[in-house]
Amino acid sequence: MTARAYAQQKGIRTALEMSIKRHPDPERDGLSAADAAWPKRLRLIVHAGLTYWGRPDLIETAQLLLTELATNALRHGQARDIGVRVFFRNDLLVIEVDDGSPTRPELRHAALDDEGGRGLFLIEALAEDWGVSQDGTTTWCSLPLTKGPEAMQPAAVTAPVVREIPMDLPGDRSAMGLARIQARTLLPVTAWPGNQHQAVDVLHVLVDNAVRHALIPGEVNQQFGACLSITEANELIIDVTDPVPLFPDFDKVLAGESGRGLWEITRKGVDLSWFVAGTGFAAKTVRAVLRPGAVDL
Repeated sequence: MTARAYAQQKGIRTALEMSIKRHPDPERDGLSAADAAWPKRLRLIVHAGLTYWGRPDLIETAQLLLTELATNALRHGQARDIGVRVFFRNDLLVIEVDDGSPTRPELRHAALDDEGGRGLFLIEALAEDWGVSQDGTTTWCSLPLTKGPEAMQPAAVTAPVVREIPMDLPGDRSAMGLARIQARTLLPVTAWPGNQHQAVDVLHVLVDNAVRHALIPGEVNQQFGACLSITEANELIIDVTDPVPLFPDFDKVLAGESGRGLWEITRKGVDLSWFVAGTGFAAKTVRAVLRPGAVDL
């Protein structure tokens, strides 16, 4: 079933439909500089469209899903153009991308040292449903037209923040090592009266989690960073921001049912939470709050 045939079914209200001419570059893994600029444009377009249709609650997730499908189509498609459709069908928001390739994409779990392969994994985690047309040329996903899960409130702190130290981190796997090095340098300067070795480990775990699960393969200039803050009560706040505005199964993660890194942090008395970052782009912040205690240098 092609995108156009799907659009003719009963109950569909089209929101957006466009055709993008591809400029493949074999020397850049199939994704030219011209094509690489399209995901950002599509995020702006879907933001405007869903705002117009009165569904701002769907914007962040829809932007991420469309980015994944479009990037994959631009890189691996076989047609001269790719077709993009975002529309409402009954009680669903549907996103379709037609790449002209009969090769069906397959969900796989990427290894830690893989540069890509997480696109469909993110779609599986965030979408209500997803699939491929019978001829293999159109990949689609859907979101229910109900308000998505609310972001958690940031972990509580007991006093106003008196100092913030932003950290510049690259949007790739080198961020883990650089975060640890910067923290070891910055924390002694702040004279924070707490377990600084533990604080470095907590930052490393949060950045490692973001690198494993939140960085978008093939996306350039991703918004990714961290910040150390100290309150008047000498609490240390560690914020790590990544490009994915949702955290599926956060409660299960804290319970140790999905990975052990964040679970180990909570066992040591660190308060963890996540919330949608107020940074002007689709992102979330994972926050750890450490209380002051015996100094461990």
